[in-house]
Amino acid sequence: MARKAAHITRRGDQQWQHREGPAGGDPAPEPTTPASPKCLAGHQRRAVQNLHVYISEHEHFTDFNATSALFWEQHDLVYGDWTSGENSDGCYEHFAELDIPQSVQQNGSIYIHVYFTKSGFHPDPRQKALYRRLATVHMSRMINKYKRRRFQKTKNLLTGETEADPEMIKRAEDYGPVEVISHWHPNITINIVDDHTPWVKGSVPPPLDQYVKFDAVSGDYYPIIYFNDYWNLQKDYYPINESLATLPLRVSFCPLSLWRWQLYAAQSTKSPWTFLGDELYEQSDEEQDSVKVALLETNPYLLALTIIVSIVHSVFEFLAFKNDIQFWNSRQSLEGLSVRSVFFGVFQSFVVLLYILDNETNFVVQVSVFIGVLIDLWKITKVMDVRLDREHRVAGILPRLTFKDKSTYIESSTKVYDDMAFRYLSWILFPLLGCYAVYSLLYLEHKGWYSWVLSMLYGFLLTFGFITMTPQLFINYKLKSVAHLPWRMLTYKALNTFIDDLFAFVIKMPVMYRIGCLRDDVVFFIYLYQRWIYRVDPTRVNEFGMSGEDLTAATSVAEAPTAAGALTPAPTTATTTATTREEASMSLSTKPAQGASSANEPQEAPPKPAEDKKKD
Repeated sequence: MARKAAHITRRGDQQWQHREGPAGGDPAPEPTTPASPKCLAGHQRRAVQNLHVYISEHEHFTDFNATSALFWEQHDLVYGDWTSGENSDGCYEHFAELDIPQSVQQNGSIYIHVYFTKSGFHPDPRQKALYRRLATVHMSRMINKYKRRRFQKTKNLLTGETEADPEMIKRAEDYGPVEVISHWHPNITINIVDDHTPWVKGSVPPPLDQYVKFDAVSGDYYPIIYFNDYWNLQKDYYPINESLATLPLRVSFCPLSLWRWQLYAAQSTKSPWTFLGDELYEQSDEEQDSVKVALLETNPYLLALTIIVSIVHSVFEFLAFKNDIQFWNSRQSLEGLSVRSVFFGVFQSFVVLLYILDNETNFVVQVSVFIGVLIDLWKITKVMDVRLDREHRVAGILPRLTFKDKSTYIESSTKVYDDMAFRYLSWILFPLLGCYAVYSLLYLEHKGWYSWVLSMLYGFLLTFGFITMTPQLFINYKLKSVAHLPWRMLTYKALNTFIDDLFAFVIKMPVMYRIGCLRDDVVFFIYLYQRWIYRVDPTRVNEFGMSGEDLTAATSVAEAPTAAGALTPAPTTATTTATTREEASMSLSTKPAQGASSANEPQEAPPKPAEDKKKD
């Protein structure tokens, strides 16, 4: 891992050329004409420098005479040299075992202090003959990392026993459920940025501004030193305690190009969500680990495919969300749709939300699930008539919410089939729920009864949640139709499910998640099968007593006179007037006869216009 960090730069980075300032000793006093800021004299490109690395328990280092504090000293480093070193890449490294002070064993801090001096100078200010302020560049950093270790006190609710380590239980009793512990990683890289951009104080863009330091007198900036631990994975850190006598440390030195430094600085900057607490920042570190592992261990072609598929997945997720909202927003009839499934979906979303809140899941996940709950609650207003009953108030203060089935749901056969489907479903669902509850209570550990209920319901829904999709399949079977389904939304969700299948078998995931992806595929294939067997049938009569053939016949009858009139030549005005008068007199003379005949035999109702039939 250390060599990975050390060899991250390449000779090709020398394509970055910048204006160089004069080489030599300390800069002369500022001229009367303002000059562009530059890197301090003595630290220009090709300047010869010495590297001094000290390790100390103190944040501010002054004990230069202590030989135990000097970790590494490297002379005659050439600034901007990319060809020296053991591997001809400008990199050097040093490894040693550090004796751990007692304060560090007891959760104290330890710092690394790095000094770059012009050749022939020393970083100790007390050596007046060898020290120059403008010939010395200093940077320090804490090299141990404090991480929270959480202890979840769980037990079997029936027996009170637990499989947790007794030592961990004792520490939890002494320090609480959250303990801050110092951790160690044996690798760190010191980068000096090979760049001579004329940075101006106050105009350096973030996050680079926190690394560029300016001299208060001359206005020039010091060479940029960057501590690079980007490739140090969180899983490789281990706690520092009294059982450790020494700590291994490998320090590497490498030049770094401007654009690579910008990438590292941007990735290492804390997320803007850190105002929500350090816990979220730790979660973001752990999430970045998965990205780093993918970059380090995944085949480049597979990695490119994963990136493309992830983008497509996000697009499909957005399209599915948009079409789902559009479908329910424009839906006027509930014919063929399972209203009970909508309510069950709200129950599922609430269980998932409460479960992730109880288990301190990522904040972004919590927000996305909460938005999903709001959308499911909004769907209730589309499938039922929701009203505020101000006459019958709750506790005499709050108006009571009333729910009433919509007329399009009650007057159709869908409600009957929906009730029937959930009745059959309950025969399977409730016994399975009871068995899973008993299993969870007997064999699993929980924080308390509330956590048991949530984890039991969440595990049950994760395992058997696909059963709740079957009522819609049953309604489709009874109606012999799938025309009422939101097929665009289902298609996008199905495509996302297939993408999840790809991720489930490429990325390490729990077996239950993989099974969940497979079961969703099975249900969607059943939907596709129903769409294939319930094709468009013009002879099938719908709930209004009309068929496709009736609509076709009515349309052809309505269009027949129009077509005949289009083929007949247009009459003259005189002919039209005479014909009209003749038809009027004939109609007046035939009215009594029509009335007499209507009294003796039933009169057929005039056929409905084609437009009215279409409306029906």
